[in-house]
Amino acid sequence: MEWHLKATGYILVLLALLHAFFPKYFNWRKEFAPLTLLSRQIMYVHTFFIALMVLLMGIGCIYAAEDILHTRLGHLLSLGLFIFWICRLFFQFFVYSPSLWKGKRFETTVHIIFSCLWSYFSIVFFMIFMADINI
Repeated sequence: MEWHLKATGYILVLLALLHAFFPKYFNWRKEFAPLTLLSRQIMYVHTFFIALMVLLMGIGCIYAAEDILHTRLGHLLSLGLFIFWICRLFFQFFVYSPSLWKGKRFETTVHIIFSCLWSYFSIVFFMIFMADINI
């Protein structure tokens, strides 16, 4: 299980770093131009803090794997991370419109990859939590 937790950590670090490319890739300068200054800044700030939290999740999984796997606090943390990622998986299917990816090869591939990642993260954290259900 430690291998899966560390793999999850490295993937999360990579995912956090990818957030730095979002503004350019999604052409936020043009897309957000009609928004108020406050709304634009909220988008940038929220993206930064999401990336920061994903980075910290990843670093924690890499450097505190033993504690996460073998302590009560680690198992409770795993429960919280399971809830976070299962909610993200739910949003992947029930909040984002299928019209964003259906019939588009690249977008469908990305949708499938991220659906698999959110599922993998959910399973890893759920299994860690379940390893000591006597919390």
